[in-house]
Formats: sequence, C-alpha cells, structure tokens
Amino acid sequence: MTFTTPAGERIRCSAGTADKTQAQEYHDKLKAESWRVQCLGVKPKYTWDEAASKFLLETQHKATHERDKEKLRWLQQFLRNKPLHGVDRELIDHIAHAKSKATSPSTANRHLALIRAILRKACHDWEWIDKVPKIRLFPEPKRRIRWLPPEQVKRLLNELPPHQRDMVIFALSTGLRQSNVINLEWSQLDLDRKAAWIHPDQAKARKAIHVPLNSVAMAVLLRQVGKHSSRVFTYRSVPIAWANTRAWREALKRAEIENFRWHDLRHTWASYLAQLGTPMNVLQELGGWESEEMVRRYAHLSKPQLMQHTELVSNVLDDTILSHQKEKRG
Repeated sequence: MTFTTPAGERIRCSAGTADKTQAQEYHDKLKAESWRVQCLGVKPKYTWDEAASKFLLETQHKATHERDKEKLRWLQQFLRNKPLHGVDRELIDHIAHAKSKATSPSTANRHLALIRAILRKACHDWEWIDKVPKIRLFPEPKRRIRWLPPEQVKRLLNELPPHQRDMVIFALSTGLRQSNVINLEWSQLDLDRKAAWIHPDQAKARKAIHVPLNSVAMAVLLRQVGKHSSRVFTYRSVPIAWANTRAWREALKRAEIENFRWHDLRHTWASYLAQLGTPMNVLQELGGWESEEMVRRYAHLSKPQLMQHTELVSNVLDDTILSHQKEKRG
C-alpha cells in the first residue's frame, strides 16, 4: 500500500495481510492517523509493546539488560498490545498486587521500577504520552549486612577444595564480584605493578575499576600461573564457569555457616576495611560503587575512624573545661 502524508512524505509499506479488504482498512487507518497527527497536532497512539521494544534498544548497554527482558516477558500477560495511555495507576496497582503475592516486595518493586522507567522515557524523552501515573512501591525491610568474622572465614577455607579456596581468598582480598573473579583473564593483570583492572563492560556500574593487589591476592595469582593461557581460575585446566556449586554449598554446611552467599564475600571484604578505619570515599573507589549510598551500609562499622573524629571534640572540651577551672580558682 502507498499514500502521501499532508507533509508530502510518501509512505510505502506492506499491510501485513493478503486480504484486500483488511489491507484497505489498514491503509485508511494509517492515512487518517497521519492527517490527525500533522494537521490537528494529535499525538499518535503508541502501545506498551512499542515502548518496551524501544526501551530495550536504547538500554542494551545496561548491566541489567537481560534481567529487564525477563521482567518484560512476565509483564506481557498484563500489558500486551495495551495503549500507553491505558497503562494507568489502577492497572499498575493490579500488576503490583499480582506480583507481590508470588514474590518478595523487593522483587515486585523491581518490576514496578521497570514500568516507571519505560513510562518516564515515553513521556519525557519520546513525548509519546503527556504524563506518567504515580507508581507506589512496596516498603522494603532494611537487610542486615551479612559478613563473616575471621574465625568463620578460617573454618570455611579449611572445608573448601583448593581451586575454590583460592577464588575465595582472592575475592576476600580484592572485594571483586563473583563474575569478575571467575572471568578474570591474564590480560587484565600487571603482576609487576601489582594491579588488575575490570573493564567498563564487565563492571556493574559500567565504569572501569582499578584493583590494587595486596600480598595475599598476589600469592593466589602466582599459584595459578601456567594453568591456562588466558583465564586465571581453572579446575583441571578448564576455566571455572560458576562459583555457587555443590562443593561450595557443602563446604558451608561443614563449616556450620548459614545464610551466606558468594556475594557476601564482598560484604566481608568491605566490612573489614570499614572496621579498620578506611575512609568511605576510598572504600567507594576500591569497590567500584557508583553511589555513596551503597557504601554507607558499612559506615556503622568504621568505629576507629569515628573515634578519631570524636576525639577532636574532646580536645576542644578539655581546653574549655581546663580554662574554666583556672578562672574559677582565680
């Protein structure tokens, strides 16, 4: 089919059907829609599917891209072919209620946040809709940071097989995430300078991370030399693909450690640094966190640092009290 818009643009495309009547109806609909948009200033009507597809195209660089696609597949049962202006607060509340019954509040909130992100783009960036409905998130309980004291780390290391023990020690020494440890390559290391780097496309915040290697991390790396040409951590000369294995879970049981994930090794590393007085801005840079809020989870552990600053007030008070006592005696 073909027609010319009021602006003089020639449209030529397939109607997507072999039925001539249906094709004519689609032709007339598109032509009328074009006239309403250009002559009356009416915005074209877009669907949720079009918005979701455009959002995925524009956010392919995001670390959460694959997880976003999974969420969108679940949302299709509620939003498939839905006009964007029809995605209102009532419908979103219905989706929120359905998801919260099957999952935790935090999981439901991640789905709601994705809906909000797409609608905000549709409104503010693409100008497809005039306003974004208010989306209410569920309250989430603040979780306690899970980390292991040194004596429990020792028990865990004693129960792990050698190849996993080295990965755990390296993670505790650098604070790197599981994927960054498992996929670490020799090309990312400079053993002479005692440094490693995580490329932007490998980092959660999509920013490069410089990783200084302490003596413990260096010892682990030197034990891996010669085992594989490109990958650092292997098992029987084969690159390790996953850390949360049966051997890991069994080691936790034997060490009598409960409710502990591989990612909690990162929390343990950060907790140790905070307790030893590492400034929060330094910890943020070492860990590659994008926001200060993520680092402040460990602020309550930095007692030596806090004590150092509280002593400043003590010094002022000591001088003031001493001066007052002298004046009183005089």
